[in-house]
Amino acid sequence: MGFAALSRTMKNPDLSTKAGRKAYRHEMRMIAVRPRRYGLWLLTGGFLLVMLPSSLGINSLFGLWPPFLGGAMMLAAAPLLIMGVVLRRRYLAQREGAQAVIRRIRE
Repeated sequence: MGFAALSRTMKNPDLSTKAGRKAYRHEMRMIAVRPRRYGLWLLTGGFLLVMLPSSLGINSLFGLWPPFLGGAMMLAAAPLLIMGVVLRRRYLAQREGAQAVIRRIRE
């Protein structure tokens, strides 16, 4: 990505206006949507499977113990959620780095 494209996409957020804050929140919310979404779905499904035997009295699901399946789903969710955090932090660092480059060039 060249400098011109970088400067167009990485503008300083205008946090003094309501519309600017809304656009910045939307931009931050759209980073790593899929890993976070799938991680939350797996975490929720795993929690429900852990709670299944005590609430409904179901002791076997596809020949396996539901709390075991729930634990496996929660373990599968953890890397996705961590990846979402890492991608967001990397994006913010890249954004701040681009702003520093733009400031240096303008000076």
